[in-house]
Amino acid sequence: MDSNDNGVRLVKFATSKNLVVKSTMFPHRNIHKYTWTSPAGKTHNQIDHVLIDRRWHSSVLDVQSFRGADYDTNHYLVIAKVGARLAVGKQAAQRFDRQRFNLRDLNEPEFREQNQIEITNKYAGLENVKDNEDVYRTWENIKAIFQSSAKWSPSLHELKQNKPSFDEKCLGFLDQRKRAKMLWTLDPSQSNVYVMNNVRHEVSRHFREKRRPI
Repeated sequence: MDSNDNGVRLVKFATSKNLVVKSTMFPHRNIHKYTWTSPAGKTHNQIDHVLIDRRWHSSVLDVQSFRGADYDTNHYLVIAKVGARLAVGKQAAQRFDRQRFNLRDLNEPEFREQNQIEITNKYAGLENVKDNEDVYRTWENIKAIFQSSAKWSPSLHELKQNKPSFDEKCLGFLDQRKRAKMLWTLDPSQSNVYVMNNVRHEVSRHFREKRRPI
């Protein structure tokens, strides 16, 4: 395939932005490379491309045109197959398992004294620990003492439960908008247009309010 001025500009743009034109890197038959056909049906060309940053270009596994899609244009749909690896950090995976303590309660003298008594009573059971005792087991016992003392006292934060942003009321709004649009499709009169626009605005306002933090 020959390149014209647009093709040269595309290559210069990709080079200046550290991009890779992935749609020209996979071996396919020409019928799967063409992305445009002239109105007369005699000229075929590849003018639609997929560009990606050079750091992530290996994530694109394949690119080809899809001629079977039904749409009113002389361009063919370009499909890219992308593979990605998702990694979850240890902190993100464990943050829901960790307990958060309200350390402000320790500023209250009465609470601090009760907490010290609670920990001292439970810690007394560890005085007879032998020197050859497993250090990990000893640490687990000490950690369990502090955690149980915090649960006994009001120094343990209660995690807030986020309310779901999508509920039955949202379904009702979506159904109302769907019915209004169907009426407008069947009869695009001025009254149906007015009703549909009002419903759309009401639905949009409802979802905006649902997304606002409490």
